Amino acid sequence: MKNTQVVLAQRPEGAPKANDFAVVETETVPLEDGQALVKNLYISLDAGFRNWMDEDSGDEVLPAMPLGKAVMGLILGEVIESRNSGIEVGCLLMARLAWEEFSVVNEGDWWVEVDNEHQLPLSYHLGVLGDTGMSGYFGLVDIGQPKPGDTVVVSAAGGAVGSVAGQIAKIMGARVIGLAGSDEKCQRLVNELGYDVGLNYKADNLSELIAQHCPDGIDVYFDNVGGLLLETILEHIAHGARIPFCGAVADYTAQKSGGGGPSNLFQLVAQCVTLQGFMTHFQLERYPEARSQLAQWLASGELKAHEHMYHGVDQCGIAFSDMFAGKNFGKAVVKVAAS
Repeated sequence: MKNTQVVLAQRPEGAPKANDFAVVETETVPLEDGQALVKNLYISLDAGFRNWMDEDSGDEVLPAMPLGKAVMGLILGEVIESRNSGIEVGCLLMARLAWEEFSVVNEGDWWVEVDNEHQLPLSYHLGVLGDTGMSGYFGLVDIGQPKPGDTVVVSAAGGAVGSVAGQIAKIMGARVIGLAGSDEKCQRLVNELGYDVGLNYKADNLSELIAQHCPDGIDVYFDNVGGLLLETILEHIAHGARIPFCGAVADYTAQKSGGGGPSNLFQLVAQCVTLQGFMTHFQLERYPEARSQLAQWLASGELKAHEHMYHGVDQCGIAFSDMFAGKNFGKAVVKVAAS
């Protein structure tokens, strides 16, 4: 059976470009004991996977991606063949597999079975009901813990996680300010997601704008970016503030493009700030709790899911580079079938 894959053609220099990837045709191979074959329905585009595209970038989470092999990513798919007693044909899986039409699940691969009990679009399980939503939920409920009246600032607020995190902060009663890379996105944050204020982080007077809108300081900073933007935020951090550190987009490409980090980390000490990194995969036992609450918020209209959908597996490389260029609003997803 033919299998279209998107492979890593060359190591990205800084932000990924579409020509860092190539589309190839391969054949699926017969399964071995313990394996299952998945027909991928949707592929999630997640900036964090840029971490493992550089040579020798492997760590305790994932190995470095080899050149010429299908790019690793999160997928949602249907099991069409199985030689694994724990995986039934016909079930839906969210798994860490690859950018391709068909993937093989090996023993030891990360996957969870998807139960679409809430009858929502399947792609939501890669977005608002998947790691995207889990990041916003656990980051705020466990770490940020905003109280009514708190000021919450969210970086990359128009992105997949940021668009969910800001809405959750509003639901929890906070005043929410979103940082995005264009005036248009800032307006959409307010008009479509209910943010109180949207600020363009590229503004020359960003620090002044933050001071204007956060006169009593920032109580919670949901950080998806890191880098020098964090330095600006720390200038205005409140005493006892909490920083859920979800991602570091500014650092994913810093090795090649000369990025920088904050020089004022002593603010964490002086203001008794809690900065805590987290990964949702260590909270698997709490996914049902989070998914149930997120689904309730979706049903009530308090939470809105925004998707930027691409069509066709061959679009994965384009979609990934678009994301780093700031062209998406909400969750970037590829529907594997072009039609």
